[in-house]
Amino acid sequence: MATKAEVLRNKKYSEYVAAVTPKTNMAHSLLYAFVIGGVFCIIGQLIYDSFEAFFPHYDHVRLGNITAMVLIAGAAFLTGLGLYDRFARRGGAGSFLPITGFANAMASASMEFKTEGLTFGTSTKMFSVVGPVIVNGVVWSTAAALVTMLIKAIIGAVS
Repeated sequence: MATKAEVLRNKKYSEYVAAVTPKTNMAHSLLYAFVIGGVFCIIGQLIYDSFEAFFPHYDHVRLGNITAMVLIAGAAFLTGLGLYDRFARRGGAGSFLPITGFANAMASASMEFKTEGLTFGTSTKMFSVVGPVIVNGVVWSTAAALVTMLIKAIIGAVS
């Protein structure tokens, strides 16, 4: 059971947190996320279309892979220059949900620990970010596939 002093302390702390927490405008944040995410998608489409114009004999899968590689390299480069964080501060989820956000997370982690050396700093920390993403990707992709198979089986049994 909490004493009066603890209750008063918790109340004062809650008031302090409420006073110093920055206020956000949800509509404003959603608009910026939409715009920044949309700009990244437009850039990706321009990259794809450019490679398609220069290499018309490439199939769509190869063009998509090349586009992804350019976006990843570009995001890592912008992270190294400190520019990607500016987009991320403004764009929020619009900047970290696309593949560029993943590249930013990898590059940021490896840059943060570069003082520990190439092997134990840069490389290791980069993969500490990648590992959970890959595991979650495999797990949730498998779950989605199983749900899809179940739905198709139910639909097939009904019809």
